Amino acid sequence: MRFEASVLLLMLACSKTPEPTPVVRATSTPVNAIPGHESLREDTTHKEGPRLMVAETYMRSYLAIFGGLSPLDSQAALVGAGATRDNNLFDRWADYLAALGMPDYKSDIDRSAQTNALMVAAFERTGIALCDRAVENDLRGSRPVDQRIVFAFEGGPEVASDTAFATRFDIVHRTFLGYPAELAPTTNRTSKFYNLYKQAKANQTAPDAGRFRLTADEAAWAAVCYALIRHPEFHFY
Repeated sequence: MRFEASVLLLMLACSKTPEPTPVVRATSTPVNAIPGHESLREDTTHKEGPRLMVAETYMRSYLAIFGGLSPLDSQAALVGAGATRDNNLFDRWADYLAALGMPDYKSDIDRSAQTNALMVAAFERTGIALCDRAVENDLRGSRPVDQRIVFAFEGGPEVASDTAFATRFDIVHRTFLGYPAELAPTTNRTSKFYNLYKQAKANQTAPDAGRFRLTADEAAWAAVCYALIRHPEFHFY
């Protein structure tokens, strides 16, 4: 029995699970830390060009920016109560769906497979109509700031200084592009838009300027709105 017990202990000792070998993980080394690669530049540029999203995404953005209306309510607002053949800005969404790249199954029209010039022009046309109606609704009369949709700043459309413009422009910039104007990747964005504002106003007050349903200051803010709703940061990702 004593011999058998010794044999059993020996067998247990031999069958003992060995200690696991520690895993040695490779550490990452920056390229410029490798001898001879100190001056090698790292390419961090985008390898794809800017792309457009599906048309429904822009439609939701338009409807959200301009008050969160339903498509039919926004259609009525875009047409306007006093719209005539001469001042009509918009017709019906159904007239623009195919141009915007959306499918029209009643007419057996498939979704547009790629961006084209007609699609870009249709988005631009819709944005211009929205901007003009926003100017009329927000900047005319004495509508309170909390009831304004796009131009949600104190006061009317008149701007007396670059500081006053910068404060108001930052609000509109945040509405369209989602961040403060001072954080723009391009330099002097606010001053460039202020120059656009002044130029648009000067065009409206020129002696040879034609009749326009917006005042000079309203037209200047409409031009700012046009530029933001056409901005690449709004359309591309």
